[in-house]
Amino acid sequence: MATADQILPGVWHVSTASHGGLILSAQRQEAMPGALRLEGIHYEEDVDWSLVYLAFEAELKLLRRPGMAASLQLAHDIARNWHPRRYGDFTGIAVAPRDSYVMRRRAAYQAVIGEIVVTAAFGTHEAWVPAGKTGLIGRRVASVDHLGWAKYDGPDVRALVDAARYDSGNIVNSFAAIGAELI
Repeated sequence: MATADQILPGVWHVSTASHGGLILSAQRQEAMPGALRLEGIHYEEDVDWSLVYLAFEAELKLLRRPGMAASLQLAHDIARNWHPRRYGDFTGIAVAPRDSYVMRRRAAYQAVIGEIVVTAAFGTHEAWVPAGKTGLIGRRVASVDHLGWAKYDGPDVRALVDAARYDSGNIVNSFAAIGAELI
């Protein structure tokens, strides 16, 4: 551990050379509302810290720390986006798909279960990709987890598609939807 700062009794913000987050005492972990409580006392710095800030928002508002109001708003935004079920269960506010990337990603992959989707794409710098085409590697979607990550089955499949038809900004590109030709 490189640094540790106790922001509330039993709540430490910690950082290491590679990562960080919040660590809770046993009492604070027990005080976490069921909808927000994770199994362990570690709440990583990218997303899970937001659950702790929601749980103890009233106490955090009383702190005179610079940026706390912005941090609390960010905690709401992150939890709504990445933990929509937990956020809704805790706040009583249903999260719409437009407010949650996780929900949009899950819906996008659920819509293509059983189809082959792009898992990697290549430009004409690859010898097997001719001019005007995008080379694709894909796999069949078997299922989708609660965070919207696809589980695949079957072998990798190669295909080509007209470069103009492939949009890397889409959450998912199914071979069928973009007219990919197996090679």
